[in-house]
Amino acid sequence: MKTSNETKEKVVVIGGGVAGLSAGVYALKAGFEVEIYEKNKIPGGECIGWNRKGYHIDNCIHWLTGTRKGTELYDVWKTVGALTDETEYAPLDAFYTSTYNGERATLWNDLKKTEEELIKLSPEDEDEIKKFIRYVEYSKQCLFPAAKPMEMWGIRDYIRMGINMKDFPKVMKEFGKISLEDYSKRFKSPLLQKLMCDYLPKSYCAYSFLVSYATMADGNGNIPMGASLQMSLRMEKKFKELGGVIHYGCGVNKINIEKKMATGIELEDGSFVKADYVIPTVDTGLLFGKFLSKDYMPKELKTAYENEKAYPATSGFQVAFAVDKNFNRSGEMSETVFIDIEPIKVGNRSFDRMYVKAYGYDPVCVKDDKQVIQTCITQTDEDYYFWKSLSKEEYEKVKTALANEVAKHIEKAFPEIKDSMEYLDAWTPLTYERYCNAYHGSYMSFVTTPYGKQIKMKGQLKGIKNLYVAGQWTNSPGGLPVAVASGKFAVQRILKKQHRDINI
Repeated sequence: MKTSNETKEKVVVIGGGVAGLSAGVYALKAGFEVEIYEKNKIPGGECIGWNRKGYHIDNCIHWLTGTRKGTELYDVWKTVGALTDETEYAPLDAFYTSTYNGERATLWNDLKKTEEELIKLSPEDEDEIKKFIRYVEYSKQCLFPAAKPMEMWGIRDYIRMGINMKDFPKVMKEFGKISLEDYSKRFKSPLLQKLMCDYLPKSYCAYSFLVSYATMADGNGNIPMGASLQMSLRMEKKFKELGGVIHYGCGVNKINIEKKMATGIELEDGSFVKADYVIPTVDTGLLFGKFLSKDYMPKELKTAYENEKAYPATSGFQVAFAVDKNFNRSGEMSETVFIDIEPIKVGNRSFDRMYVKAYGYDPVCVKDDKQVIQTCITQTDEDYYFWKSLSKEEYEKVKTALANEVAKHIEKAFPEIKDSMEYLDAWTPLTYERYCNAYHGSYMSFVTTPYGKQIKMKGQLKGIKNLYVAGQWTNSPGGLPVAVASGKFAVQRILKKQHRDINI
């Protein structure tokens, strides 16, 4: 480490998304000079939104893990400027609603209310429903450890985790190796079967779904008002206030490696930026193959890329509309409602379920007498290949036709909004690939299924001494919690190497 009389050591961060901004803030707090290089014109990566016809479309946050004060993850969100103790959250009281054959079931944040509603709907499933609620309660103990990387844990850390998560091993034993599709078959009610498979891809391990619902029910998965982009802008503001510099419209060609050291990065315009440390926060499909040789890729990642069935990617075909601002504001259902539809064909696959989410709870997504609603049909690797096979003209034609089909299904399910619906935008897995260089257009990292192991990268690569990987792809299934914590962890790993205090 350089002395205080010398120029500060320089950390170069690739990517201005949540992980990159987090790494930047923590590196500045640790006393480094920091520059972030981002290929797009705004911060946030996938944690953004955009405007169409004067309406704001929110791309990211369906729930934000770590909003409960007192958790380690909340402290990270607060440190990077994403949240404050005064942050306002959306006044939502439920996870989502599933409908089928004229009936509906809602997963309320109040677990007792959910239990009573589900038993009333399907008395024959009472025992399985009570078991489900009990295991969701256990899953509240699964809190993301964000104080430091697990390789830095001592015996006390493991003992504390064991005490705090004493019931969660029961969840993993029961649901750690069963898919949501198989788990849903334990219920006799077709509606409850749909309920269990609607929110996450049915190939996901069932425990992921229980943890997601538990996060909402525990008050640890709220939605900050102002939408995703505003949260990213708050992080950017924090980074700049601490003295950081972020360069927009600056794509990277490669990371220069000499004698097992990352000496800096080469930009797309051919210029070179020197660095003492490099923190890439990009999609690992881009990192290994363009920025670095694939020879540096860890074995667990190679396995995942080579086995799509065990490690599928998750994306979506999504459409946004403007509708009457009073739509779905009765409180009888959640803001997210899954509906049955006549099969929609995308490539060689057909889909008979989709959700409609109303954003009227946030003034950012309301204009005059209308609010934004969005839909999503889950896409995976096979669907990505279909979109990728199309010419530009075919792509636009298919996208428009599917958007029209989606509109008809919404009008059929909710005839009261037929006359007020206005098309705003549609996007596909290729949108995420183009904007974020996302592998197969995935907005999460590899799905955790019963056929593959959870990916956990330690952040440092064999053969490079001063490069520390961050980003959601370092820990499946990724998402915002992994992203923001990974930025912090990358800096802590640098400090550990320098024999400095990692508490920043």
